[in-house]
Amino acid sequence: MPQSNNAWEGVFKQRGRVFIEPHEDMPRIVQLLKDRDARTILDLGSGTGRHVVYLARSGFSAFGLDNSPEGINLTRQWLSDEGLDADVQLQSMTEKLPYEDAFFDAVICVQVIHHADIATIRKVVQEITRVLKRSGFLFVTVPKLKNQAKTFEQVEPNTFIPSDGPEKGLPHHYFTPEELREVFGSFDIWDIHLDTVNHYCLSAIRR
Repeated sequence: MPQSNNAWEGVFKQRGRVFIEPHEDMPRIVQLLKDRDARTILDLGSGTGRHVVYLARSGFSAFGLDNSPEGINLTRQWLSDEGLDADVQLQSMTEKLPYEDAFFDAVICVQVIHHADIATIRKVVQEITRVLKRSGFLFVTVPKLKNQAKTFEQVEPNTFIPSDGPEKGLPHHYFTPEELREVFGSFDIWDIHLDTVNHYCLSAIRR
């Protein structure tokens, strides 16, 4: 099943940045990355730039990748407004990532990777693994609850497409902690916990 249309493009055009504050775990992650002397960080599925801006403000060499032209435009404007630099590119996560092997010290992916069927997600994880250095850090969040719409169409086990709401037509795969551990089996998983809005948060290190 190919990835559906970019539902977020319309949201960003209508509502602008939408998400302003970084994920609640980011202050802790930034300190961890500094302790590990990380420099190059990729925000995969960077949206309108909240984490790219946050990472650039924190002194990292920040990179963002998103498939929404409006998201990229808003990110670049936000960076410009704050006098910050970051490498932001327009591309779907489902394509080969435009970076060399072992390029990044860390990859973050907040509420993004679940927007596909499981076969596609596995390919995305392979690409994340490829561009991440050995012993590089990974932070991923995915939703626990199927609350993005009132009605859904199930297309495979644990993968549903909302029939209404702002994410209508966009695939959602709902992981269990056990499946997260299996899909990210090439990583040493440090932690999986629920944040305050019922998203699973995975922290891991590439072997």
